[in-house]
Amino acid sequence: MITASPSPSPAQGAFRIHTHNPAEMVEQTYFRVFQQRMADVPILNPALSVEAIDFQRWQGHWLGIVVTPWCMSVLLVPGSTDNWVWTGENKRRFVRFPAGEFAFLGSEEAELGEFQSCSLFSPMGKFTSQVEAAMTARASMVALLTAPPAPEAGAAESSAMQAKPPVAQKVPVTPPVASDRPALSRRGFFSLRAR
Repeated sequence: MITASPSPSPAQGAFRIHTHNPAEMVEQTYFRVFQQRMADVPILNPALSVEAIDFQRWQGHWLGIVVTPWCMSVLLVPGSTDNWVWTGENKRRFVRFPAGEFAFLGSEEAELGEFQSCSLFSPMGKFTSQVEAAMTARASMVALLTAPPAPEAGAAESSAMQAKPPVAQKVPVTPPVASDRPALSRRGFFSLRAR
């Protein structure tokens, strides 16, 4: 169920709090976008359809991935007024996840109100089926919410040692040995060969 709350600022347009999982509404929104704005776009992958994947609560909001014939994006949809940062349409905001910091663009659609998206793939030509795209989306969601493993102490030292350039070792230079024989000139050298 979606409840509307007043917009925090007149410039922001419709602000909706999604108290329940917005996955179905995300699919409806992107299907409408597909029909109205994307139908004749040449980058569409005909093997794919619109699907909302793994929407879940994250820091009071909704986080999930949408797969479409033209893109795969992580979506952040407001689930409360607490700590929601409105960016404005097509304005960038960086969001920190366990896997790192990612850039999201502000968006707004009639069904969803405002939301933010982070593109993972576009165009979608490398995917051969909806199943493959959905599996990639699920793996991406797991990766996004998983912190990279901390390097082990020994591995960090070994890695640091491998990264250092080799240190040149000093080789002792032995001075030439003095000889009683006169130095051989170039002419003398070649004349020795003639003998």
